[in-house]
Amino acid sequence: MAAALKVGVAGLGTVGAAVVRILGERRDTLAASAGRPIHVTAVSARNRNRERKIDLGNVRWHDDPVSLAADDNVDLVVELIGGAEGPARDTVEAALKAGKSVVTANKALLSAHGMALAELAEEKNVALAFEAAVGGGIPIIKTLREALPGSQLSRVSGILNGTCNFILTKMEEDGLDFDTALSQAQALGYAEADPTFDIGGFDTAHKLSILTSLAFGTKIDADAIYVEGIQTISRLDIAMADELGFRIKLLGVATRADGGIEQRVHPAMVPRSDPLAQVMGVTNAVQISGSASDITLIGPGAGGDPTASAVIADIVDVSRGMIRQPFGIPVAQLATPRRAPIQTHEGGYYIRLDVVDLPGTAAAIATRMAEQQISLESILQKKPRAKAPAAASDKNTVPLVLITHATSESAVRRALMAVLADGHIQGAPQVIRIEKEK
Repeated sequence: MAAALKVGVAGLGTVGAAVVRILGERRDTLAASAGRPIHVTAVSARNRNRERKIDLGNVRWHDDPVSLAADDNVDLVVELIGGAEGPARDTVEAALKAGKSVVTANKALLSAHGMALAELAEEKNVALAFEAAVGGGIPIIKTLREALPGSQLSRVSGILNGTCNFILTKMEEDGLDFDTALSQAQALGYAEADPTFDIGGFDTAHKLSILTSLAFGTKIDADAIYVEGIQTISRLDIAMADELGFRIKLLGVATRADGGIEQRVHPAMVPRSDPLAQVMGVTNAVQISGSASDITLIGPGAGGDPTASAVIADIVDVSRGMIRQPFGIPVAQLATPRRAPIQTHEGGYYIRLDVVDLPGTAAAIATRMAEQQISLESILQKKPRAKAPAAASDKNTVPLVLITHATSESAVRRALMAVLADGHIQGAPQVIRIEKEK
């Protein structure tokens, strides 16, 4: 059998510790699969004394992960530090410049610097592998990069953040408000103390930027992604979605549009019959549509063992000598995408307004919609809620829900600006895009 592959692991959090543990537990099986033994020879983490329940007795410890990347006893560097800058970026760059392959789960790093890092990997003829960066245990990177060469893809979309999906699931199943569901997610370790990165949609945007590049053969263009989070979703929105035959999901969507590549992250009304609507809890899912394919991949989106399994799959590929273009084709051949701004998006819309409870208000709002050629499928008026505090309004309001036929984002925005100027509503409109059933 060939000489062992010597692995250095930078970052010993939940995923890093699981990688070390599984490589030890499955040593013989992985050696048979990889064609040679795989040994962890060096590690790096901020805290040496943390209890990790793994054996590091014969492993060299590096306080500085960049020195781990330079260690002569390391052939391959696994970066699990996280973050787009600082130690993570420095470690990956150092490893690649030293001619060492890198396996990473760092979607933020790839979203920000993936093109430059891929060019460096190509120059050095080493691997930059990142199956674990999107979808945890779902093999979405390999599927897009290697399994669909005969299909021209038109759309990739999915539920890419388990924290948000858990919160929305609890709001629906247990009737919780957003803040209570978020607190439960934090108590269970699904959400950070500062959850902004997840609930604001930014984690999903990083992952979507990577999928877009792989799906459409374009350079990563994270700045082009329109991003909304789930912070404004209310129990009423959840209930209305159910009444109308939908579930609300935070989606990342990239599509080929007439104007270019449209990339967006936002809550969406998903038909209950759609496979994505069936994905509950912390589970992730990705749909791929193309000329010769229409598939949905569902699986664990996070967690130590599922993500570690994706990391180890990349390690085994490197051990077998599989050095692929990180983004499927050479970076120099990736196209610069034409951006399709959100204003050009077309589809149905759910619009919830807190309207002043006076005769003629609904008709006036419908008129403003008609002025922008927006056709309304239905108008639903719910029971009046309690009188607003005096500081906010001295008038009662009632929730009014509008469901539109297909229209443009720009038309909806113009209509709502007119409605706001008329003074017919209190507070900000709630707008949720409706996704067509695939």
